[in-house]
Amino acid sequence: MRGMELSLNHTQKLRLQRALESLSSGTNSNASVTVADSIPVNQEDGVLKGHGTTELDGEVVATVCGVIERVNKLVYVRTLRARYKPEVGDIIVGRVIEVAPKRWRLEINFSQDAVLMLSSMNLPDGIQRRRTAVDELNMRSIFEENDVICAEVRDFMRDGSLQLQARSQKYGKLEKGQMLTVSPYQVKRRKQHFHHLEKYGIDLILGCNGFIWVGEHVEIKDSMIEDEPTKPDPENNKSQISIIVEEQEQTYTQLETRQNICRIANAIRVLSTLGFSITLDVILEILDLSTKKGLDIHEMLGAEFCVLVAEKEAERRSLLTRR
Repeated sequence: MRGMELSLNHTQKLRLQRALESLSSGTNSNASVTVADSIPVNQEDGVLKGHGTTELDGEVVATVCGVIERVNKLVYVRTLRARYKPEVGDIIVGRVIEVAPKRWRLEINFSQDAVLMLSSMNLPDGIQRRRTAVDELNMRSIFEENDVICAEVRDFMRDGSLQLQARSQKYGKLEKGQMLTVSPYQVKRRKQHFHHLEKYGIDLILGCNGFIWVGEHVEIKDSMIEDEPTKPDPENNKSQISIIVEEQEQTYTQLETRQNICRIANAIRVLSTLGFSITLDVILEILDLSTKKGLDIHEMLGAEFCVLVAEKEAERRSLLTRR
């Protein structure tokens, strides 16, 4: 996705350049630096030089490209295009790459693989109990290789890898959707990373690690509530057939839902190509723009629509600065 290239004509290049210039002029120019740029500081305050900074000829100079961050007396440069730097409590989306004894190993766009222990997740029956050898033998019935999982960062292990946990009903296996990969800096840490788009019937999970899930909405059921056992009845064949039909309908995704998944995924691809921050509000604006223009799903990846999105974002930010 990040390698997606746009074939722009001369007019589109000028429009895109104008939009990007207006976006850069609207931001604080002192906040962004490149290599060897001087960082304005007050030496009398006893400034602490952090990551991405060094002292040269009595001035604090940036050693990487990024944004200047200040925490009390500490000054450092936060690089934009960098690998995911996890923090405890982050919501992440990952893919299972190995089923090991009492644990699953996940790829989460980090320098090391993450580990999800069998004891750190809810069992399918929902009962809180000790894990047994039978549970360990049935691990592949829960997650297997190439399954996409949503979890939370629990802790750091001694070797630097991450330990995950999935003890809530909102975590677990993700099905009937697409997993997209974007740069981690495009997904900001927020209070809410789980979004339900009722209008489209879609669940959207913005993983802090740059993995984004777009899939069919799934109702979270309380596993502690069990259905009452029904007595065997020979005249109950019709009800059994209807149950089978309902199960088949549940495994089938409607065409409209699949189209909505692809449309939302293409909106995220456009934002990733342009390098914009990915938020729910911006995604909804792109969806509205595509429907107003009457574009098909595949036309959203065209050069003209990307230029329109850049111009729309520049207009939106200019309105915010005026307010």
